[in-house]
Amino acid sequence: MKRNYMAAVALLAIVSCTAVSCGSGTSKQGQSAPAAHATANSTVLEVDSLLKNAETLVGQPVVVEGVCTHICQHGGGKIFLMGSDDTQIRIDAGEKVGKFTPETVNSLVRINGTLNEERIDEAFLSQWEEQAKAQAAAQHGTAGSSCESDQKARGETPVNSVEERISNFRKRIAERQAKEGKNYLSFYSVTADSYEIL
Repeated sequence: MKRNYMAAVALLAIVSCTAVSCGSGTSKQGQSAPAAHATANSTVLEVDSLLKNAETLVGQPVVVEGVCTHICQHGGGKIFLMGSDDTQIRIDAGEKVGKFTPETVNSLVRINGTLNEERIDEAFLSQWEEQAKAQAAAQHGTAGSSCESDQKARGETPVNSVEERISNFRKRIAERQAKEGKNYLSFYSVTADSYEIL
């Protein structure tokens, strides 16, 4: 199944490239200047390359390209671009973009934006844990739950509760501390200033 999906993605990329080179590509822009001038002086990165070099690119403008696997159904404010495997990066619509169009799903998309880092450490987890305990059952899901695609982009395993997510983050932090000497997890996303469907 995964092999068939990857083959479909590769075919989509080839068809998209052919259509663009023939001048019949569809382009969608955010409400900013055209992306063409932004990419003229910037290197277009694939998702894998962006994530591999993310630590050195935080806070900087980036141009990233990938196949959109998911769009947030709550207003279209975020999408996810896929890397060479199940690796994904979240793309948030900046003020200039507003929201992404439904046509982005299953399309090759180029994003111009800024790379952000979110760090999860023990202080963050303790605060989240306290908030989760204080939430009423009627407000279930507001204390840090996120959509399945967001969890997948963070490399999380499926869980049944906020407490289980927090526990899993603590385990991952401990593993990273042992391997790299860093007592936090880094998750990267891009805030889009403009985008185009290739």
